[in-house]
Amino acid sequence: MAEVYDNIAEQFKKFHSMLLIQYVITYTYFHLLGDVTEKSILDLACGEEFYTRLLKQNGAARLVGVDISLEMIKLARQEEEKEPKGIEYIIADVAEIGFIDNFDLVVASFVLNYASTKEQLLKMCQTIYANLKPGSRFVTLNNNLELLPDFYHKNEKYGFAKSCASSLQEGIPLTITLIFSSDSEKVSFDNYYLSKATYEWALRSVGFKDIRWHHPVVSPEGVQKYGEDFWQDAIDYPFALGITCLK
Repeated sequence: MAEVYDNIAEQFKKFHSMLLIQYVITYTYFHLLGDVTEKSILDLACGEEFYTRLLKQNGAARLVGVDISLEMIKLARQEEEKEPKGIEYIIADVAEIGFIDNFDLVVASFVLNYASTKEQLLKMCQTIYANLKPGSRFVTLNNNLELLPDFYHKNEKYGFAKSCASSLQEGIPLTITLIFSSDSEKVSFDNYYLSKATYEWALRSVGFKDIRWHHPVVSPEGVQKYGEDFWQDAIDYPFALGITCLK
């Protein structure tokens, strides 16, 4: 996975300018995160730093970003050098990094969906749980596990294509293709299907409680700019869901 993202790091910077990300995914994410003022936050799979720096701008006291890709972290550190925010970046595999510190909040945008087995998922969840203070939350965005392949095409108009070689079964690769509308440039990478039941098993096994799944919400700005009809497929057949749980 590190090599895949090393190769597409520069292209992936366009991810956060895609309409679905701007007006649905990011809006939903920060709604779930709530007030982060003065919180210490561990951002897993931080990528090139987009959400990490937004969290800092929204008042977080301490930010540590972790990503498996050297090139992604290079981009993040370049931004930190240009405009210092006091953010620490670490190159590491979420499943292997272990304990860093006790944080008020652990967040992740699209990390659990890279686990191809229940054992890998469990190791990720162990890392997340170990780095949270008691009573604190884990908030993540995740590939929508319950969206059936018959409806994958519903998100293509937003630039998100998804495919799989067979029917959904534990561990099957799901190929995600991002189509950047400005120049029709594409990048592809694999997530993996694990059932909702497997996710809940892994989260509960490490000690998480109050596990909740959240459907996306369109921002008022997105509705104003593009109208409700434009976003209907994004709501009825969401590409991503939010997950929150409590230590």
